Amino acid sequence: MSAGTEHKTQVLIVGGGLGAVAAALSACRLGCQTMLVAPDSWLGGQATSQGVPPDEHPWIESTGATASYREFRNRIRSAYREHLPVDARWKLDPRLNPGGGQVSPITHDPRVSLQVIEGMLLPFRVSGLLTILREYSPVRVDTDGDRVRAVDFGEFSVAADYVLDATETGDLLPLAGVEYRTGAEAQQEFGEPHAPEHADPLNQQAVSWCAVLGWEPGNERAPVERPDSYGHWKNTVAPFWPGPQLSFEKLDPITKAPQTATLFGTGERGRDPQPGTMNIGGLWAYRRIHRPDLYHTAEPFLDATVLNWPQIDYWEGPVFGVADADTHLRRSRELTLSFIHWLQTEAPRHDGGEGYPEVILRDDVFETPHGLAREVYIRESRRIRARTTVSECDIASEVRPPGAGATVYPDTVGLASYRIDLNPTTAGDSYIDIESYPAQIPLGALVPERVRNLIPACKNIGTTHLSSGMYRVHPAEWNIGEAAGALAAYSVLHGTEPQAVHEQADLTEDFQRLLHDRLGFELEWPRHVAEVPRWAPQLQWIIREKRVGWHVEKS
Repeated sequence: MSAGTEHKTQVLIVGGGLGAVAAALSACRLGCQTMLVAPDSWLGGQATSQGVPPDEHPWIESTGATASYREFRNRIRSAYREHLPVDARWKLDPRLNPGGGQVSPITHDPRVSLQVIEGMLLPFRVSGLLTILREYSPVRVDTDGDRVRAVDFGEFSVAADYVLDATETGDLLPLAGVEYRTGAEAQQEFGEPHAPEHADPLNQQAVSWCAVLGWEPGNERAPVERPDSYGHWKNTVAPFWPGPQLSFEKLDPITKAPQTATLFGTGERGRDPQPGTMNIGGLWAYRRIHRPDLYHTAEPFLDATVLNWPQIDYWEGPVFGVADADTHLRRSRELTLSFIHWLQTEAPRHDGGEGYPEVILRDDVFETPHGLAREVYIRESRRIRARTTVSECDIASEVRPPGAGATVYPDTVGLASYRIDLNPTTAGDSYIDIESYPAQIPLGALVPERVRNLIPACKNIGTTHLSSGMYRVHPAEWNIGEAAGALAAYSVLHGTEPQAVHEQADLTEDFQRLLHDRLGFELEWPRHVAEVPRWAPQLQWIIREKRVGWHVEKS
């Protein structure tokens, strides 16, 4: 593409994560000419290029997601049944969990998500409604008063009626002069009990550079090369952490009690853990994405898991909004490589001795020179100053009146559910883990205070440092992006603006009908779900012998 080329489109989506994908789907399904410009060749963000298996709420199999997110999940299961040698025992399982991981009922290889996403977008690309340009990032934004005119990507620029910021860290906001927040707000700003006394824009959640690990008995490969910073991670102990990061020491996120993790568990149900079988627990089982017993074939499928454990949380500095961001990104990669080297050479084994040479870095998964994920896993973004800001006080069960559930928003555009779950931060905060009610996504959180035609479509909506912990996970990000794409399309097709859709009750209701009737959005939680805090004691996650399922049980 020649330098200086300017494109024009109705909807421009900047970013390549789940929010960007969902925004493209809704804008195209409503008939708008759409262009998506992504920083990487892989679309899907945390589900693909960042390598994070879905973080989902306990009701995901029956409620609490848009129709297209359900289609995404169904297509993942279908891809395994149709294209991989899945054993007959599992093919007919309607709740097939391909990886058997414990974090979700649908842990799977990120490459499967990638193929599913490409398949969902393909009809709109073939029709000419959707154009995708890959491996480009925004460098400048041309504004005209309260409107964004065009986004410059260096080699080309794109002018659009509506621009969606679906970047992982809200990159368009500073470029366009959009008002935003970063880090932790002061307690007095929103009255949040767990907020600090003073605001700290650089108090941001740790990032993690994920990897896929395989279990290969008899492996003769050399260990991952030891990074220069290995000694630092082996010997340095953060004030809030029980030991060095190159160890199995960690904290319970809720009680903050020190714990010693194990790689494969400690003999659940009275049996010894057997790597390579279903009879394992520990760190390996949590985000497991390949279980060999799923397949019927003479070709071995290695047991594999995603390394996204507390030991690789990088909290030594922010990765955006600071001059040395690139240094912190590099050091986060070095931390992950250091942990893998330690795991292969020095970690205490479950069966005695030191080091797991059987653990290999699956450097074939992400097609990167270092073998790790293509992009760092970002938990927290810049956040727009929006017409509505969701705070801890709107969702935390200990703050809300008993049995009241989360704040009900008349302008709801979807649903989210997760604990207020914050990892350790760059300011030295330990875990913040707060029980929360299933919540709604208010339209006002997608509408900036001032700018007329820029819409957030990722983790950059109107939330606080604390409440963002609920809205950052896979189904919530997808819902946010899909609502943003629909809002842009609705504004184009009706000759209106997001501010008017938010302010005028008749337009709000018409937009909600479109979301519900045409796109299959759920706008409110069933009562039996809405009044139950996320992870309350009566929620039991039952890990069965041959399948992981989510169930609600009465204690």
